[in-house]
Amino acid sequence: MAQRFQLAHRLSKLPPYLFAEIDRLKREAIRRGMDIINLGVGDPDLPTPPHIVKRMQEASADARNHPYPSYEGMLSFRQAVADWYGKRFGVTLDPETEVLSLIGSKEGIGHIPLAFVDPGDVVLVPDPGYPVYQAGTIFAEGVPHYMPLTRERAFLPELRAIPSDVLKKAKMLFLNYPNNPTAAVAPRAFFDEAVAFAREHRLILCHDAAYSEIAFDGYLPDSLLGVEGAEEVAIEYHSLSKTYNMTGWRIGFAVGSREILAGLGRIKTNLDSGVFQAVQEAAIAALSGSQDCVEAMCAIYKERRDALVDGLSAIGFVVDRPKASFYVWIGVPQGHTSASFASALLSEIGIVMTPGTGFGRHGEGYIRAALTVDVSRIKEAVERIAASSLKP
Repeated sequence: MAQRFQLAHRLSKLPPYLFAEIDRLKREAIRRGMDIINLGVGDPDLPTPPHIVKRMQEASADARNHPYPSYEGMLSFRQAVADWYGKRFGVTLDPETEVLSLIGSKEGIGHIPLAFVDPGDVVLVPDPGYPVYQAGTIFAEGVPHYMPLTRERAFLPELRAIPSDVLKKAKMLFLNYPNNPTAAVAPRAFFDEAVAFAREHRLILCHDAAYSEIAFDGYLPDSLLGVEGAEEVAIEYHSLSKTYNMTGWRIGFAVGSREILAGLGRIKTNLDSGVFQAVQEAAIAALSGSQDCVEAMCAIYKERRDALVDGLSAIGFVVDRPKASFYVWIGVPQGHTSASFASALLSEIGIVMTPGTGFGRHGEGYIRAALTVDVSRIKEAVERIAASSLKP
């Protein structure tokens, strides 16, 4: 049947869906009866901690939580966020004006360009990077300018290398540390530089800090809002998805500049009806309760990280040991592209990893592994690679 409706032109500006071929190969492998080890999905396999689930059950039964919620979030939830920020980062926030609830941080990231970006405005986007930075820009009819993240620069963008004619049109700058997909971390000096750069060029600085609580070996990521003057130009996104294994619950928050949050809030009043209040109650329990569950989760991810990094390094792969996030960024062997190596891993030995080019042009030469399967399966994946023709 012929297509009856023409898609909007903005959809044609999105890059092709690179993962379609991976999905096809995965379906074929499953049909052949192959045992698939899926290291491609950034979705925690660990359950939501019981005390959070219990609070959700209680709050769901309370009829006071059944009506429409407010788009900005319950004040008690925003207060819990402010209290958590104060304890975790030493940053003081006004819960009424400097905290905004989100239906997961992805929603807020995708919507922020609609509030501030006009057609033709430039948004500075890391490459490789979380695809929503680019998609949100395109949906607002902005123009993404890609900032290369390279191993030589520890996967930090070279802000001063951005051309002056680009900066004249730029409205917004996205950063993400700990980083997806590279697992890189940013030193405080870089945050200082980024805030100064945003102030100098009158940029809205959006920092995606979704992985700040998944860290290892004594490393503790900073908040960009700890930089003096950041509250004037920046907001920071957080999600309970990765910290508390709540990906399906869809709750996050943005904090920082009250002016920027007010703009994002105006979009939200027109496009959504807020987060179910019972979920907010559960999130309060997560933020205000014991953080032992987070520490235990990090210990599990550390064991998985070490099993994968040590195993791959031993057979010749170029791979860094990440200080944070639950990703490992792996150099592909000579003779392969990111896509060809990911396809070969899946079709030949049943291992799913994500080609780096799925996150941007500068992801070529890498694949991303997510530490979201049991350590025994990670060790098995290494054994399969070691026994195959795919090792370097």
